[in-house]
Amino acid sequence: IDSYLGAFTTDTPRIGAVSALGHARRVAPERFIISVPSEEDDPDAPLLASFSDYLRSVRGLEPKTREGVLLGGRRFLDWFRHHHPGQDIEALTAKQVLAAVEHRLSLSATSSSRTAATSHIRTFLRFLYWAGHHRQDLARVVPRTPSWRLAHLPPRLAWDDVRQAIDAIGTTTPVDIRDRAVLLLLATTGIRNGELRAIRLKDIDWRTGEVFVRRTKGKRDRVVPLLEETGAALADYILRARPKVDSPYLFLSFAPPLGPFKCASPVSRIVRKRLRHGGVELGRVAGAHLLRHSLATQLVRQRRPINEVADLLGHRSINTTALYVKVAASQLAEVALPFPGGAA
Repeated sequence: IDSYLGAFTTDTPRIGAVSALGHARRVAPERFIISVPSEEDDPDAPLLASFSDYLRSVRGLEPKTREGVLLGGRRFLDWFRHHHPGQDIEALTAKQVLAAVEHRLSLSATSSSRTAATSHIRTFLRFLYWAGHHRQDLARVVPRTPSWRLAHLPPRLAWDDVRQAIDAIGTTTPVDIRDRAVLLLLATTGIRNGELRAIRLKDIDWRTGEVFVRRTKGKRDRVVPLLEETGAALADYILRARPKVDSPYLFLSFAPPLGPFKCASPVSRIVRKRLRHGGVELGRVAGAHLLRHSLATQLVRQRRPINEVADLLGHRSINTTALYVKVAASQLAEVALPFPGGAA
């Protein structure tokens, strides 16, 4: 599967293939059963297990982040074993590290993926030095790839397009009722995909009109306001559409087995489907985060205080929220200095 996905040169077909394979594995899981290699078959298994424990207990990384870094370490080891068979990891040289980095960068299509690839290798090399598997900290020889976080504009939709897509959702079928509640909650609170999937029924305070968001990306709990329209949509979903199963989570899948969404893909598919049905033109990035960007952009254009927007989105640093100021062209024009050469 990894080889098949690696054959795609652009993101769009690769994302579609990942979604299709995920659906196939749910429908026919018995066709995807593979033997798990034992430590005898996989000589790097103990090292990777120790690396995983290091990421959890020393670095304090969340499971999803830990999974990506661990994959980066695995890929580095695979390259090392393939190009230098029989050589012990203690004999790893700076020249070999640079060759491995060059190989990984050749497979990365975007600046963000290149930055992630070098970061994962750097973390793995720091672990080797920390755990005594190598006498030198070879992480210092890994080059830093140029990536300017504020160099781009965030993908976003016009607020009228978001409103149009929500209004186009029906209110008759259980799926329509659920999807409308999902889009309203995402569009009016700016919560992330994972945060939406983690919301439990007890996290909604109907009297105060608030939703308690637990264990966010910044490892902090926060409260987001529940607008009247969104609250009404959630109540309609819970009373009329939510499957009658014993689950504490708010949003559930209608595909058997009934239960909470186990990954980000179903929520992203709901967002893309409803935006397309609403007549919205979508680019390469279209998921729950697109609604988060759109809300932040709309709030900045409404001249809401930047610290208020940061609190709503759960940003630990206001510099992260400053990205959205770039799209407020009319406000930026008001503070622009006059051209020193006079009128052109």
